[in-house]
Amino acid sequence: MMQRTQDREEVTIDLDPVRSDLQVGAVAAPRSCYGVQVLVAGRRKQWRDEINGQIRRAGYSAISVDSAVDALTVLVLGLPVDVLVTDAELHGSLGLSELAAEARALRPNLGIVVACDSAVNDCADLVPADALLISSLGEEEAVASSVREAMAARSG
Repeated sequence: MMQRTQDREEVTIDLDPVRSDLQVGAVAAPRSCYGVQVLVAGRRKQWRDEINGQIRRAGYSAISVDSAVDALTVLVLGLPVDVLVTDAELHGSLGLSELAAEARALRPNLGIVVACDSAVNDCADLVPADALLISSLGEEEAVASSVREAMAARSG
């Protein structure tokens, strides 16, 4: 009878497969079973597509709507949403300030990020005090980093 020997490698099993892409020292926000959900509300399709791309590249899920009324409908229906990213140029029967007020009344812990195409100072009076205001004309991933900041603020 012939005896065989096998080479055995020592294998280390990582019991914590969930890894965070956050920097060391960053605060991780609790996630639902759906992951981080971002609601994007903007009247221009090209803007929404660009923001959705940033959100998805950051590892989050996105829902897009083209009006403030549709954004409120998503919130009223109870769909899981962690952060609302909205264009400062929302028009219609419900504008940015009304959307922010209603969204805050429905979801007090909702992170709100407002992207403004013009100078940030021009939009500052439309934005609620606890919302993050960024310039759409800024860096490529500004919205995604603001979503991270909004998630950290809501968990702290």
